[in-house]
Amino acid sequence: MRFQTPLVPARLIRRYKRFLADCVLEDGCKVTAHCANPGSMMGLAEPGMRVWLEPNDDPKKKLRFGWRLVDHESGHFTGVDTGLPNRMLRAALEAGEVAGLNGYQAVRPEVKYGAGSRVDFLLTAPGRRDAYVEVKSVTLSRQPRLAEFPDARTARGTKHLDELAAMARQGHRAVMLYLIQRTDCDRFTLARDIDPAYAAAYADARKAGVETLCFDCRITPDAVSLGAPIRVEIP
Repeated sequence: MRFQTPLVPARLIRRYKRFLADCVLEDGCKVTAHCANPGSMMGLAEPGMRVWLEPNDDPKKKLRFGWRLVDHESGHFTGVDTGLPNRMLRAALEAGEVAGLNGYQAVRPEVKYGAGSRVDFLLTAPGRRDAYVEVKSVTLSRQPRLAEFPDARTARGTKHLDELAAMARQGHRAVMLYLIQRTDCDRFTLARDIDPAYAAAYADARKAGVETLCFDCRITPDAVSLGAPIRVEIP
């Protein structure tokens, strides 16, 4: 999935009010970018970090830039736009390119289910169990090569696990898909110390029959695409 407009490099000045980031472009111009990430962004919002912004000339948007990547200046990148994974995965699902979720005829996003929730994707095909798929963007890494989720307490994420467990108990296929938006990790686990309630809900969901899938991403300042399966290390 290519970015709509070429990204431009900048240095982060500060992130504030969750969705705003002040940056300085290479020409010295200071700009405010939209940050499409409601999480804590632990380790990804330190002043001085090299970032990549996507310019836009849409008159309907209040800000002329969107923050898309953190450049770790080691050949590795982290994608910080939490809306991008679902857009990318929808195309991959429709093309049958997601291992473990191929062979479905219909891919429907944002379908109502459970107690007032919407599942990220509902996959259907004649003769197959419906597959309810929740997607989580993973950007936290506190140990070399190890990605973790979540980066903050997430009551919403816990609710999603409970909803998936309910679908599994009803005989449907239920899948928790973690997408690692980092190029420097090859393992995944849960950040139990950050959100014990989420870890407990995950354990209950697994007992109910919820499946886990985990993939990394190929990330450059030009495009982001689905990568390979990642080893899950959750006791």
